Amino acid sequence: TNTALPGAALRRKIADVVGEIDQLDATALATALMGDSIATNPFMLGYAWQKGLVPLSLDSLMRAVELNGTAVEANKTAFIWGRAAAVDIAQVAGTAGISTERAAPKTLDQLIAARVALLTAYQSRRYARRYAALVEKVRAKEEVLFSGGSALTEAVARNFAKLMAYKDEYEVARLHAEPSFRAQLEAQFDGVQRIEFHLAPPLFAKRDKTTGHLIKQSFGPWMFKAFGLLAKLKPLRGTALDPFGRTEERRAERALIDEYETTIDQVLQQLTPHNLLEVVAIAVVPDKIRGFGHIKERAMREAAAERHRLLARLNAPPVAMAAE
Repeated sequence: TNTALPGAALRRKIADVVGEIDQLDATALATALMGDSIATNPFMLGYAWQKGLVPLSLDSLMRAVELNGTAVEANKTAFIWGRAAAVDIAQVAGTAGISTERAAPKTLDQLIAARVALLTAYQSRRYARRYAALVEKVRAKEEVLFSGGSALTEAVARNFAKLMAYKDEYEVARLHAEPSFRAQLEAQFDGVQRIEFHLAPPLFAKRDKTTGHLIKQSFGPWMFKAFGLLAKLKPLRGTALDPFGRTEERRAERALIDEYETTIDQVLQQLTPHNLLEVVAIAVVPDKIRGFGHIKERAMREAAAERHRLLARLNAPPVAMAAE
């Protein structure tokens, strides 16, 4: 399985049903080996196939990769690395430059610390403290009710950070302005002469007359300087001076953060040993929100519907058993 793992207690329950489970940081390994996290899926498929968990022949799988027609050789290579990891994870981790400790799943404390560091870089220490406060509140309640359990805390730690670190213009600029981005490009590609960015800035991009979706435009290398300047303006995020913050998408993203806090506070008051799985399901709803623009808008609507459905089920009165 990948790093998006359930808590220790829930993993034990899964193991009780399916037997011993393997755990590794497939995303870190695949990204280090292939230069792109998109290689994670074929890497995991190769790992599972080598373990005998995929009832298909190697020829059938490789033919499917070829018929897909997208990054065929890269997907095949990632698949091979996954097979190798199933045989000797230490050697593959060493080739990737990742310690075997890092290849293993992070502890809950490591997970939270990483998200705090992310949100501090994303916005500020104060912003990160808001995140940590909710996570610690959940952890304290879960430790009282479930000795050693962390399924809900882990779910909130992952999903609240995801909502708080939404990819707006400032974050895109910050990530592209990082020296590590240029270093990664130089390591992955040889002889790069020119870099272009294909972006659809909400304030400037035109919309498709048929679909209404923003149309991406091409921008040259000068964007590196623009990114550097824009990244320094992140303190404006969400304030009255934020030129990007008035769009419908940005307002919706900020509303999701407040809504998630309120929802988690609410379900914490109702948490019992009997409804843990239902509450965890509510906490992981944000994981369904993917993509950007109109794709993300649709995902947000679907996630909202799922959240309402799960809350309604949690709050529904128990059905009385009829006497015979």
